Amino acid sequence: RIFHRPQRAMAPPVPAPESFLKKRKTTEEVKARRDAAAAAANKAKKGIRKDQFKRAEKYVKEYRDTERATIRMKRQAKNNGNYFIEPEAKVILVVRVRGIMRMDPKSKKILQLLRLRQLHNAIFLKVNHATMTMLRCVEPYVTYGAPTLKTVSDMLYKRGFGKVNKQRIALSNNNIISNALSKHNIICMEDLIHEIYTCGPAFKEANNFLWPFKLSNPLGGWRDKGRHFTEGGDAGNRHEKINKLVQRML
Repeated sequence: RIFHRPQRAMAPPVPAPESFLKKRKTTEEVKARRDAAAAAANKAKKGIRKDQFKRAEKYVKEYRDTERATIRMKRQAKNNGNYFIEPEAKVILVVRVRGIMRMDPKSKKILQLLRLRQLHNAIFLKVNHATMTMLRCVEPYVTYGAPTLKTVSDMLYKRGFGKVNKQRIALSNNNIISNALSKHNIICMEDLIHEIYTCGPAFKEANNFLWPFKLSNPLGGWRDKGRHFTEGGDAGNRHEKINKLVQRML
């Protein structure tokens, strides 16, 4: 004989607590807003990256055109029996070569104003009457000259640090530059290099954003820091030869 066990009546489902339903709804809304914000940020990031590439290509074209124009004018001058004199540099690179031993108070104050507080510190400086007058006062303690595009680029990529909330932050991301200088139309490293090299309208803001460069002792050492460069030493104006020195100090 087959006996059938009587089935128990199913209990009605227990409704979820109201607090749980509210929490789940809030969580879903937050997740939806977060996903929408992330999608918008990715889209904006792609647009910014595309703009940065376009700017870099534009700057490369500008540098090449300038270089070709200079070569063409040199050839024309040579063919006509004349001399071509290149325009004076708008920006110079200043490197401190001596410490504070036996330094007079005036020179010490000028070096502080130039942000050259330590040995082997380097800065970019706009050429005008005031800055050149200050440099002549501290010429025994610094060496300077006109930097090339390669020197400016190498210094910013290898030794570049920015001033963010009075802190020294490495320029490892374009967002650091964009957050500080976007109001001056500088959003990436190529913009910063172009502004420094060409002495653009926002040179002061870009240069103040950069922390003074901390370079190493030059490969091969110094010759004579107590003498002027024209006398076989290291201090003073060395014009375009500053680039070879900086490459030894990077």
